[in-house]
Amino acid sequence: MAPVLALILLLAGIILLSKTVRMVPQGYEWTVERFGRYTHTMEPGLHFLMPVVYGVGRKINMMEQVMDVPSQDVITKDNAVVKVDGVVYFQVLDAAKAAYEVAQLEVAILNLVMTNIRTAIGSMDLDESLSKRDEINTKVLHAVDEATHPWGIKVNRIELKDIQPPRDLVDSMARQMKAEREKRANILEAEGLRQSAILKAEGEKQSAILSAEGDKEAAFRQAEARERLAEAEANATRMVSEAIAGGNVQAINYFVAQKYIEAFRDLAQAPNQKFVMMPMESSGIIGSLGGIAELAKEAMGKASAKGN
Repeated sequence: MAPVLALILLLAGIILLSKTVRMVPQGYEWTVERFGRYTHTMEPGLHFLMPVVYGVGRKINMMEQVMDVPSQDVITKDNAVVKVDGVVYFQVLDAAKAAYEVAQLEVAILNLVMTNIRTAIGSMDLDESLSKRDEINTKVLHAVDEATHPWGIKVNRIELKDIQPPRDLVDSMARQMKAEREKRANILEAEGLRQSAILKAEGEKQSAILSAEGDKEAAFRQAEARERLAEAEANATRMVSEAIAGGNVQAINYFVAQKYIEAFRDLAQAPNQKFVMMPMESSGIIGSLGGIAELAKEAMGKASAKGN
């Protein structure tokens, strides 16, 4: 009988000791109740409680927690049905409020998030809901954080993981996107052809202007050359005339011989086929020159006789 009593006392002592000495792990806070009424919160570390009178109420996780938002069907402003899911990051700041201000904290947060997601997306068209995900996240986060503030928690982030439109709508959007891209490609191609035509026309215009300028300059140079050649011919003729008038018979011989040779050179350089028979002997040319010289002497003699 004594051993049984001793065993009972030992077990009672162990239970009493476990109820008296409490060790709260890091990242948690425990609420303390006296006869079922909340009195204070125990932070991480070693604590002593009076058994029977005091007891641990709730063990609250104070670390940031992640909770998945299950997929749900949401109707947009333009009556398109999309499937939306997400994730919530929250942290308990006040253990007592989280323990006693709301029942089933995670369920309450989840319902708030899902409701506000439906509200945010329902106020937008489908295109807006697909392109303004950050705006939806901000709206839902602000609404949920404000609603959960009395519960002693802080909602840090809410992210929509996926927004899935119906399959037929996705195919329609793909065709629309393809048509839009083809339209832009055609516009760009037409613009490129237009720009190319403009540049080509500008190049031809500039080329024609430069060609005309070149022809003008060439004509001017040719006219100037002909003018100078004519002046040279006139000067040569004048000098020969003056020499003849002065009694220099050799001048006319030189002039006639030069013209004779130039005419023969031009005839020889002509591109068309030719067959020319003419005296090529030097004696013939000299004889011709001699005759011309005699005529010149006779002309000068007559001129001097008239002068006397």
